[in-house]
Amino acid sequence: MAFAVGAFALWWVTTATGLLPPYLVPSPGETWSAFAHNLGYFGSNTWVTVLETLIGFAIAVVVGEAVAVAMVYSPSLERTIYPVVLFAQVIPKIAIAPLFVVWLGFGVGPKIIVAVLMAFFPIVISGLAGLRDVDPEVLELTSTMGAGRAKVFRKIQFPASLPQLFSGLKVAATLAVTGAVVGEFVGANSGLGYVILQANGNVDTASLFVALIIMSLVGVLMFAAIQVIERLVIPWHASQRGLGSNTVQL
Repeated sequence: MAFAVGAFALWWVTTATGLLPPYLVPSPGETWSAFAHNLGYFGSNTWVTVLETLIGFAIAVVVGEAVAVAMVYSPSLERTIYPVVLFAQVIPKIAIAPLFVVWLGFGVGPKIIVAVLMAFFPIVISGLAGLRDVDPEVLELTSTMGAGRAKVFRKIQFPASLPQLFSGLKVAATLAVTGAVVGEFVGANSGLGYVILQANGNVDTASLFVALIIMSLVGVLMFAAIQVIERLVIPWHASQRGLGSNTVQL
């Protein structure tokens, strides 16, 4: 919060004193005016980006956790999949996004795929690390007591992996927003990425700042929502002790 207040104060002082011309950095008042006078425009385009982000993030969670579970239970499958996952991560998403536009057109499909690719890797890595972070003696004990693999996973491994998985989910949520906007940069007629491109082309820095602020707020809200869910799901974990109301304030 202190950082946000300081950044806003620096922004206001910079524009109020005329250190930078308005066409480079608009004042907070000009930015608010651009938002207020185009509320419907920003609202509809924000909803498009939020929808793409949520769908992409949800797919990344399901597929990423499934891949992590498969790699834990099958070392041979891990040796096959892990290099592919790593290769997909190091490829710049902005470089392959045009391919998805060519294949799938200018609809929401390419944006969702880029969001999935951006969010996928942190979920797989955190899920894999969490599932492996179970005490082997506990697994051996449950095995000697006759518990099946499915029951051990449901009662022991998956709950124990949640702290690390949530850490990956918080990173993935912010990356999913970036992925959706990157997809919109390549080819779209709606969304915050489209708004940014239009504002940049029209040298409308006030609208550009509005879009950037909204995009940041979407990422922060998704991060905060996952943090609240984490607090509710694993209140027993050491990372959640003593947080109290601080979780909601983020």
